Parts: sequence; structure tokens; C-alpha cells
Amino acid sequence: MAKTHFTAPERTLLWLVAIGFFMQSLDGTIVNTALPAIAHSLNESPLRMQTAVVAYALTMAVVIPASGWLADRFGTRRIFMTAAVLFALGSLACALAPTLNMLIAARVLQGLGGALLLPVGRLAVLRSFPKDKFLEAMSFVAVPGLMGQLIGPTLGGILVEAVSWHWIFLINVPIGLVGAFAAKRLMPDLRDAKVGPLDGSGYLMLTVAMVCMSLSLDGLGGLGFQHVTVLVLLLAGLAGLTAYWLHANKVSQPLFSPHLFSVPSFRVGILGNLFARIGSGAMPYMIPLLMQLSMGYSPAQAGMLMLPMALASITIKPLATRLIHRYGYRYVLSVNTVVLGMLIMGFALMTPEQPLWLRIVQMALFGAVNSLQFTCMNTVTLKDLESHQASSGNSMLSMVQMLSMGMGVAVAAALIASFQQWLGVTEITGSANAFRGAFVCIGIVTVLSAWVFWQLEDDHAPGEPGDALAKKAIGPGEHDH
Repeated sequence: MAKTHFTAPERTLLWLVAIGFFMQSLDGTIVNTALPAIAHSLNESPLRMQTAVVAYALTMAVVIPASGWLADRFGTRRIFMTAAVLFALGSLACALAPTLNMLIAARVLQGLGGALLLPVGRLAVLRSFPKDKFLEAMSFVAVPGLMGQLIGPTLGGILVEAVSWHWIFLINVPIGLVGAFAAKRLMPDLRDAKVGPLDGSGYLMLTVAMVCMSLSLDGLGGLGFQHVTVLVLLLAGLAGLTAYWLHANKVSQPLFSPHLFSVPSFRVGILGNLFARIGSGAMPYMIPLLMQLSMGYSPAQAGMLMLPMALASITIKPLATRLIHRYGYRYVLSVNTVVLGMLIMGFALMTPEQPLWLRIVQMALFGAVNSLQFTCMNTVTLKDLESHQASSGNSMLSMVQMLSMGMGVAVAAALIASFQQWLGVTEITGSANAFRGAFVCIGIVTVLSAWVFWQLEDDHAPGEPGDALAKKAIGPGEHDH
């Protein structure tokens, strides 16, 4: 395939959106390596700190459904600027937080900004680039976003040892302010003149559902809820989802139209994202904690060992498009999901005595497979949507991504707490076997989610010319990240 050439204005927009993606994804994981240090500073247990991670992801999941409507109503430029300012203010509040509860509140404010950076930036690209440039455009902006997510633990560990944990948040303040200024000058002011009113009732139902289901999972871990409370929250969440589905089928302009699920690739992609990302979301939280609490690594050492993931992720990126062209989404995603789950289970075998080269290879393999997973499943989700479905479908995908990331952390914390109780472990430093049990369980869930992707239509057509097969495999409306 010929390399796509972008004009100067197109490249400027891509860099602006890429910086926004980088900030949002960096802060989703930079806290993970610093959790033990933050816990010590705030006089909390490290295994209770996952609430600060879940609060950020959950806030993003709650706000994202309204992001498409806000961008259509007020314009991409104004919303992107507001998002950058909120992100900077929330970051400053996190650095100044004296208690865990204050940190959680500051993470919520930070999440409000982060929730708009990702989907609004992607929507600007979606509406600014023709279909023949879209895959390459989204691949361009996805790399910094993926880098932010994967180097976050590394940078967090280095900052904790070099200065203090406060700087993992303070570095966002100037970046956010510069981003807001750049957006005012460079972001196109795209909006939909025909946008209708926001579906407030549906938004409330969906918000209640997500918050209740996330709290039910988090309640099994750090929050320590009684089982009856967890059950009530879970049932309330399921009731909220049911109520929303019934509501969306009877109103003329729902937040997310049920007709989106009439597109087979979107239906499979959304469900696959939800379950497959639980494992991907749990790993940046679990691996640095295991290394520091049970294997004797310092924050900087644990962070540095995450670097092979980032490097492998970037290296494998160009391979994703070629694999899709050659084998189709169904085969690539099904096989890759199984491999991803097995690699997650492989982390249960980590011990302090293993050689460094083995750890580097393990991290690099996971980074490469995880990167390929992100690219393929996000692309297949949105590739067949019509132009009038793009904003809604884009927002739903972003919501599911953040919800599953928060669920991954909450599930990991709940599994660790359950295995600790089952094994009779009370000391944090002796929780290695609890971590191992959690890795195996999460890996199994990831492997089983391959069945979701197997429901895709077989888009592999052996013997077809490359251009014809690429056209079938990629299709219109390509997305990544």
C-alpha cells in the first residue's frame, strides 16, 4: 500500500489530537507504579488505592456518553479547550490532595477533562479526513495515546524516586494549558447544526447503571462492602441497563440508538472490547504492584521493566494493517485474544529469581500482542458505521473502553482480596500467590472472550488481489486507539 501523505493543516490537527490522547492515556496508568508511595504518604494500604484509579476511569466512562452531543452542540474547539483546562486543574488538585478521599475527588475532576479529550479529538479526525486517509490518520494519533498508557508506569516510578509522587500530576498542568491554547488556534470548530436535545433520562439511567456496577466490583476489593451490598449494587446496575434499553427503543433521539447494534461488526466489537479489555486494563495496575509488594523492586525498577511493553507496542503497530489485509478481522482477533489471555496467565509464573532477559521478553511479548489487540478490535467496531452513526458509535466505544479499564482494575483488586482471604494471607508482602491467582482468572476471562470475536463475519478471502481484499477488510470509517 502507498504511504498516505497529509497536508500541513491535517498534520497539525493530528499532532494536536495526539497530544490530547497522550495526556489522557498517560494519566490513566502513571498512578499505578506510584500507588505504594502515595499510600505511604496518605497512611493507606497500597491494596486500597485502586479506588483512585477506578474513580478516574469511571468518571470518564460516565462523561463520555455526553461528549458527542457536547461537541455537536458547542463545537469541537470549545469542548477540547475546556477539556484541557479541566484536566490541568484536576491534575493540580491531585498533587495537593492531603487524603485518599480528596485524591479520589480530584481524580474525578481530572477525569471530567480526560473524558472529553479522547472522543472529541477522535471525532474531529473522523470529520476532517476522507475515508481513504482515515486508517493512517487514526494510526498516527493512536501511537502517542498507546505510548502514554504504556510508559505511564515507567515515568511514574522514576518521578516517585527522583522527586516525589506529586510530580506525576504536576507535569500535566503546563501540558494541559498549552494544549488549551493550541486548541484555540488550531482545532477546527466542527459542529452539527441539526443536533437535538440531550437524552437526559437515558443518560441518567446509563450513569446509574455504570456507577452501580463499578461500585459493586470495587466493593469486593478495597471498599470492603458486605456481600449483600455488592449484590444490591449489581442488581441496580443491571436494572439501570434494562431500563435504558427499553427507554432507547421508544424515544426518537436516544443517547445511543439500539439501531447501532444492527451493524454486526459494531455489535461484536463493542462486546469484545468490554470483555477483552478487562485483562488489558488490569495489567498496568497489577504488574507494578506485584513487583514492588512481593518481588522487592523499587518504583523506578518496576517502571523501567514496563518499557519493553511500550517499545514492542510501537514496533508491532505497522503489522496490524497488513495482518488484517491478509487474514481478516475474524481470524486475527480470535487468535490474538487467545494469545493475549495466555500471556496474562503467564505473569502468574513471575518470581524474583528469574533472569532479567526473561522478564524483558515477557513484557515485550505482552506489549506487542496487546497493541495488536487494541488496533484490531477498535477498528472493527467502527469501520462499518454510516456517517450519521459515527458520533454516537464513537462515544459508545470510548465509554466501553474506559468502563472496561475501570472494571479491570476493580476485578483485579477484588480477586486479590478474595485470594488473600482464601489463602489466609494478611501481610501485603506475602500476597504473591494472591496475585498469581488473579492473573490466572483474568487470563481465562480474556481467552473466553475470543468467542465473541469469532462471531464476526469471515472477511478472509484467500487468493484475492491485495487491493480488493484490503477494501473488504478495512472498509469505510476506519478507527484506531
